[in-house]
Amino acid sequence: MRKILFAAASVLIATAAFAQAADPYLWLENVEGAKPLAQVKQWNAETEAVLTKMPGYEEHRQRALAMLNDPQQIATPDSVMGDLVANHWVDADHKRGLWRVSPLAAYLAGKPQWRTLIDVDALGKAEGQSWVWHGANCLAPEYRRCLVSLSPGGGDADVIREFDLPSGQFVAGGFTVPLGKNNAEWLDQDTLLVAAVEGEGTATRSGYPRIVKRWQRRTPWSAATIVTQGIPADISVSPSAVMDGDTRYVAINRGTGFYTNRISVLAPGGRWIELPIPDTATFETISGGQAIVSLVDPLASFEPGSIVAFDMAAMLAGQKPQATLVMAPTASQAIEDVAATDHVLWIKALDDVSGKLIALRRQADGHWSQQAMALPANSTIHIVGTGDKQDVAFATVEGMLEPTKLVAVTPDAVRTVQSLPAQFDASNFTVDQRFATSKDGTRVAYFLVRKKGVTAPAGALIHAYGGFRAAQTPTYLSEQPYRSGPLGLFWAEDGNAYVLANIRGGGEYGPAWHKAALREKRQNAFDDLAAVAHDLVQTGVARKNGVAISGRSNGGVLVGAAMTQHPELYSAVIAGSPLEDMKRYSHLSAGASWIDEYGDPDKPADWAFMSKYSPYQNVRRGVHYPPVFFYLSTKDDRVHPGHARKMAAKLKGFGNQVYYHEYLEGGHSVGADRGEDAVRAALLWAFLTREIGPGATTSAGTAERGF
Repeated sequence: MRKILFAAASVLIATAAFAQAADPYLWLENVEGAKPLAQVKQWNAETEAVLTKMPGYEEHRQRALAMLNDPQQIATPDSVMGDLVANHWVDADHKRGLWRVSPLAAYLAGKPQWRTLIDVDALGKAEGQSWVWHGANCLAPEYRRCLVSLSPGGGDADVIREFDLPSGQFVAGGFTVPLGKNNAEWLDQDTLLVAAVEGEGTATRSGYPRIVKRWQRRTPWSAATIVTQGIPADISVSPSAVMDGDTRYVAINRGTGFYTNRISVLAPGGRWIELPIPDTATFETISGGQAIVSLVDPLASFEPGSIVAFDMAAMLAGQKPQATLVMAPTASQAIEDVAATDHVLWIKALDDVSGKLIALRRQADGHWSQQAMALPANSTIHIVGTGDKQDVAFATVEGMLEPTKLVAVTPDAVRTVQSLPAQFDASNFTVDQRFATSKDGTRVAYFLVRKKGVTAPAGALIHAYGGFRAAQTPTYLSEQPYRSGPLGLFWAEDGNAYVLANIRGGGEYGPAWHKAALREKRQNAFDDLAAVAHDLVQTGVARKNGVAISGRSNGGVLVGAAMTQHPELYSAVIAGSPLEDMKRYSHLSAGASWIDEYGDPDKPADWAFMSKYSPYQNVRRGVHYPPVFFYLSTKDDRVHPGHARKMAAKLKGFGNQVYYHEYLEGGHSVGADRGEDAVRAALLWAFLTREIGPGATTSAGTAERGF
């Protein structure tokens, strides 16, 4: 036996040594290891030493912080609970925020009367934890007891604790779900459905729970009973609930893939009934006894992207009712948000990436009437909350040059609840929507912001995403790009161009737009980005040596592939919380959950197309790449920090210029508070100014300035 154990250990050692030889930077995947963290701190210090000395850095940091902490920010309705509205408020004095409630009537009148329930900063100080707010789930329709989620440091994993809303106190001896990527839902006031990872065999390959248990109050967790369980190959299994008038439906969603789900609902008799709806469809909500579903694939005569309805009573009785049409988008439209109040179904659609809000009501004959709400044209609209009994939808309305306003919409009226003051003089800028032609002839929309009067080619920053059906819509310029504060504004103020590109892989034009960059078609997204860059140069907007690209998360693999495929086209790159190593991504953090999007690198057929673009594997010695700024968080438990660390090390090892900034907290969003966000905005501005701003040395001659 000792010989067998020794032989096995030798194999493991040899395997590890081979892996390290094949990937000399594998050691950087040890997230909290002393050596990797020492390297991270060194890179951080080197980056700060260079960029914080740039003229204008401190001015931009202070200005960004003032914008981010503006006390006139909109208090969005995170949830409407009967006659109360809840909000998580962050400002200069409350960096981690206040969870608070106001009477809904006062809120609608524009004079909210806030009562603080939890001061997250004070709670963290009292408990010795760096708590980051992850939300609250209060049991409808009474809304007395809540499940509060708090994350130490801002990662996806959190602790769930029971809270009493009337008293404003955590419940002594109440429900507590320990730290993990867990989910919990109220079954009733004394029972929870909990999906938790408890150790070996209880998680999916992606690291999420695969077992849901029923947990009764005043019983130990060990007494909880299994309700359902998935298989290791699933993405996750999680409980949820939805209100339809006075009826509360409790469901369990088994994610068999990233884009496939099987949903079971608890029927009145106590049985769990799996709903007979397509597993590729998205279950949106329930309205008037109808399950509202968004189609990704064709169903009978209904096209992908259509919204259809299934009768809930029939399904819970074991029947398989036919789908009925709710709304079919046009070729230029995509349905992005769906929400329901007691008598109205609210749909936010994109039409050539401009938002529209539509109120639908089911008629006696089963068809749905449509009413377009009177909101400004060419705006970005998001449904941010609903008041069920009041049949009101809360929506934000904004444009790149139009500050955000919050409106309360009913079928009869649109009322402005709050409008933000302008944070800059919009009369100094122009915004245009243009279209580039991609390699295969596809028209790719993009939004362009420039200072008025600028005619000479300048530096251009293109931000894009291109994945997971996520549309990139033009929000207020002081919020662009996403998670980079007012970087877009700063850049345009200096006489440069800011561009938001709507490349394939997103949801701007419905399911087909997403599928056009899925798996083996990923190259289309990279080609679309290149098409926008070429269009900017050919139309005289950008200098040939002045195009920068920006992307985060999935956008990180986008800009990584773009720079390795066309190092001559791009002169600077910003990669936030990026994926880079597509050979190992499915073995790191939550990576396995994205196989449906990218492919499985462990399958030779999939790696055959993935290997052609995987950024980390395609960095070549002897090729000069544009300067890159990586920003990320050590606490990111969604996209592994090893992606950025290894990419930075490999690029630097081959003599390329790299800037690097890894926050120790903050999770996937990066930065645990707005002070850190302001630093990031200023660092990125300094980076772009140094590399492609007026008078900057071109990337071809800047390698000697690296560190």
